Amino acid sequence: MTLTLAAAFAPYEELARQLIPHATDSDDGSHDIAHILRVFRNALRIHAKEGGDGEVLAAAVLLHDCVSVEKNSPLRAQASRLAADKASGILAGMGWETAAIEAVAHAITTHSFSANIPPETVEAKILQDADRLDAIGMVGAARCFYIAGRMGSGLYDPADPLAKERALDDKSFAIDHFEVKLFKLADGFQTAAGRALAGERHERLKQIRDMFLDEIQG
Repeated sequence: MTLTLAAAFAPYEELARQLIPHATDSDDGSHDIAHILRVFRNALRIHAKEGGDGEVLAAAVLLHDCVSVEKNSPLRAQASRLAADKASGILAGMGWETAAIEAVAHAITTHSFSANIPPETVEAKILQDADRLDAIGMVGAARCFYIAGRMGSGLYDPADPLAKERALDDKSFAIDHFEVKLFKLADGFQTAAGRALAGERHERLKQIRDMFLDEIQG
């Protein structure tokens, strides 16, 4: 299976073959190998316009979720740092040079929304944009509802789905997460290519929310 998946990470098939076994360590379907492949494809689209070191970027994508921390864990803000530390050890064991390892680690550390650390390199900016693209649009909506189910949240508050008379609560209601986080992501993209893609997906996300509300309100 690893060989078949590795082919999807062209032109970095050999690197993918080595890193896929380390890429994810949980059963979370929103951060599985399919997510990593989507982020890789997003990253390649941005990389084609923004430049950067392709191998560093590919390694950062493949290992950015190599440590999994649940959304409701108190360690959530540390997840990207933990992943960067683990990735550094993996790459050192493969004989990577220190500068390249540090570049990958920086990209992984700064990619996370929860970590709130600004990316400073082209590769780090591309990884952050590529990962956030997977949180908006149709896939982003699907992941939102998937995670809500995983966490035991409801879809919406039947008494007040638009939160007109209550505080937004995305731990209890999936649809609240659109306003709490997802609608804010498009404003924080780092690259011009990423921003262009984010604008398209943001509009899709709004359409999904509007159609959802239309159906539940009758």
